[in-house]
Amino acid sequence: MNIPDKHLKFPLAHYDRLCFLKNIITRPNIIVGDYTYYDDFEDVHNFEKNVKYHFDFVGDKLIIGKFCMIASGATFIMNGANHVSNAITSYPFAIFGADWSQAMEGKHYPIKQDTLIGNDVWIGYKATIMPGIQVGDGAIIATNATVTKDVAPYSIVGGNPAREIRKRFTQEQIAKLLAIRWWDWEVEKITRHVQHLTGEDIDQLLAAS
Repeated sequence: MNIPDKHLKFPLAHYDRLCFLKNIITRPNIIVGDYTYYDDFEDVHNFEKNVKYHFDFVGDKLIIGKFCMIASGATFIMNGANHVSNAITSYPFAIFGADWSQAMEGKHYPIKQDTLIGNDVWIGYKATIMPGIQVGDGAIIATNATVTKDVAPYSIVGGNPAREIRKRFTQEQIAKLLAIRWWDWEVEKITRHVQHLTGEDIDQLLAAS
């Protein structure tokens, strides 16, 4: 078998605008699965620039699964962007120190969970994912969508705020796909079944696998 090398930064010959993302990540709080790629119109290193407000002292993680497809300009807003919203003012007095340093004593900024992107997720051009969002396996995020709530597996969402447009498959088919978790197969098995994976007959894939 001649299988694409997951350790390559740039898997397409003579093209440096698409990378296997995990091979360029420098931040320890960004975790990316094998074969997930990022395509950028200018420079693939823009990806980390587009993970916004990701401060080490907050400690939240951006976790992206395997075989995801992320388009140029996709942006992830992390928990460091959060301000208090139930107080009289949202202004962050405490960060400026001096006599304001105790402004948040006995209080805390809102922190949501890690941002989790499943496997086989397609994130479109200039989509924005807000803090603590979970995107299910097989989902598609449309161009310019702003995702403010969790996305169900194998659903297509779009708009601002993003809403579900439709499911990609029936609930029964989605259950089958989530059960087989093809992205966790050995890459040799995936390679043997790429014709089925790129087809439309789920039952044929199940029978072949």
